[in-house]
Amino acid sequence: MKVRTRSSAVIGTICLVASLALTTASAGESAVPRQAAKVVLTEVATAQNPSAGTAGPGGTVWLAERAGTVRVLDAHGLGEPVLDISGDTTTDGERGLLGIAFDKRFAHFYISYTNLEGTSTVDEFAVRNGKIRPDTRRTVLTQTQPYSNHNGGDIKVGPDGYLYIAFGDGGSGGDPHGNGQNLGTLLGKVLRIDPRGGKPYAIPPDNPFVDDPNAKDEIWAYGLRNPWRFSFDAGTGDLLIGDVGQSDWEEIDWAPADSKGGENYGWSQMEGSHPFRGGTEPANHVPPIHEYDRTGLGCSVTGGYVYRGKAIRGLKGQYVFSDYCDGTLRSLRIENGKVTAVSDLGVNGGEVVSFVQGGNGELYVLDLGGSVSRIDPA
Repeated sequence: MKVRTRSSAVIGTICLVASLALTTASAGESAVPRQAAKVVLTEVATAQNPSAGTAGPGGTVWLAERAGTVRVLDAHGLGEPVLDISGDTTTDGERGLLGIAFDKRFAHFYISYTNLEGTSTVDEFAVRNGKIRPDTRRTVLTQTQPYSNHNGGDIKVGPDGYLYIAFGDGGSGGDPHGNGQNLGTLLGKVLRIDPRGGKPYAIPPDNPFVDDPNAKDEIWAYGLRNPWRFSFDAGTGDLLIGDVGQSDWEEIDWAPADSKGGENYGWSQMEGSHPFRGGTEPANHVPPIHEYDRTGLGCSVTGGYVYRGKAIRGLKGQYVFSDYCDGTLRSLRIENGKVTAVSDLGVNGGEVVSFVQGGNGELYVLDLGGSVSRIDPA
């Protein structure tokens, strides 16, 4: 997680701030700069260190606050907490309440957080009439974290109804335990599980490594350093991952909706499309569709969403993302898995820690300092 207040930065080895110009590059081929859609940011609420969010029932947006509370944003504003696990988590390092998600029927609510020992934990609650039933809480999955950074922690229910979980490589710097390329650990991976198919969960039978005795069955993709935010395109089902780099390159990874999983995004042999500290590119390396270096203010990519709302016609179908240290919103036009255009949207979201996609497809920007803003047409 990227963790910084207005007065101090607590983001470990993630941040490297230099000149004012953020250089962007498309991996594999040059992207053509295009005139950006005209947008503004409209502040709709102020939260206490908002860290993640999800579309909720009845057109609401549910927001996680890093210290452990969940609040609901509706037409009346941001309500009082509907869930409080602040006694079960800690905010040291990059820890806290890091992800929330509903299943497709809004019948179950999932939270991803680090417990008091720093262990990554995914819990499930039953939901009735749009309200969480605290007495139904159960732990679905846990993963010990050797360090307090690179926890990942984002969760999403995919188009297939399965729960996807992103974990970083375990932390420190440079992947000292080699977790990114090690299929024997859940660290440095995106997982895919069926939380309703077993106790505590079941493995989807078509997961890519279920027949490999040397690999964890839960793994969907690997070779990731800190996949802080990922999403599925609501229009196509494609998977997009913002993976935070080590020292030089921030990257956006992509997989098509018909992927069978098993993608190797290269860390820690590769940082983006570049060998890392003398690493050798894996034969099955899937390079990023977009990367940018740290010659500018960018230091920690925040993955977003493909815009599928109706309010901003010129933005439709483009992937919107930002950087925690730079704060500028940008978009990618992607065609057949290739970036064909990169745009600067001309607005700054502050310490952009996450995006939220509402049920109507409109996008919200979360500034860790507190602001919750909607991307609107200018």
